[in-house]
Amino acid sequence: MARSIARALAVPAWRPGRGAYEDRVAIEEPLEIRVNGAAVAVTLRTPGEDLELAAGFALTEGIARAAAEIQSVDLVDDVPPEARGNVVNVRVGAPGASDGTSRLTGRPAFISAACGVCGRGTLEAVRRRAEPLPDGPLVARAILASLPERLRTAQPTFDETGGLHAAGLFDLSGTLLAAREDVGRHNAVDKLVGWAALGGRLPLREALLCVSGRAGFEILLKAWIAAIPVVASVSAPSHLAVALAEEANLTLLGFVRGGTFAAYTGRERIQGAQ
Repeated sequence: MARSIARALAVPAWRPGRGAYEDRVAIEEPLEIRVNGAAVAVTLRTPGEDLELAAGFALTEGIARAAAEIQSVDLVDDVPPEARGNVVNVRVGAPGASDGTSRLTGRPAFISAACGVCGRGTLEAVRRRAEPLPDGPLVARAILASLPERLRTAQPTFDETGGLHAAGLFDLSGTLLAAREDVGRHNAVDKLVGWAALGGRLPLREALLCVSGRAGFEILLKAWIAAIPVVASVSAPSHLAVALAEEANLTLLGFVRGGTFAAYTGRERIQGAQ
């Protein structure tokens, strides 16, 4: 299992009845993502797995249309001292082409930890990037219901801070393949997609994705691009997430907690629910 290496630091705090003490909080710092040397986004993230984050971002934002187009991902050292460790360059180029710079026209300069795609892009734009997923696989209901608890065991920085989102990839038997933590839900998912892309594991047609927060449009989009057939969330989905899951032929589960869940789309993949 690939464990998260999200970072935390100690800060002074005070509680009534306890007084002064040292608390651990999650680190939140800006990461500048460059593509072929051009800055395309700044996202607030928790440092750790930054190369995976940048690779996943390039894929799920459509800058790279396939993992094979990601030629390299590197930290940029030629920056001011205060920015070192916070700038990553993704070298993108389609086979037989020089690079993917033409895809950057009109992109936003900055995003936040909240969402990388909200407010721009439509279902029609997504349709042009990915085909609906094939039917299957079939997954046991008990395994789906257990995913948040299994993910919870792989959140070391949350244990320290109580302040991070998490995303986990599982195989069909419920074995955790990789987990990532971040202040942003979409960043945690991008880290997983980047982990899979850089390791030659895409598409993830035999994987399950569990996220610790709500299931928003951006989470479903990233799952679709990575060909993940099942997304489970401990919280609620949005209406646009449900619409996108329907469009993608993706199974969307919400309120996965206490051994139960609500299936909003794709219940055909749930064993015994047909």
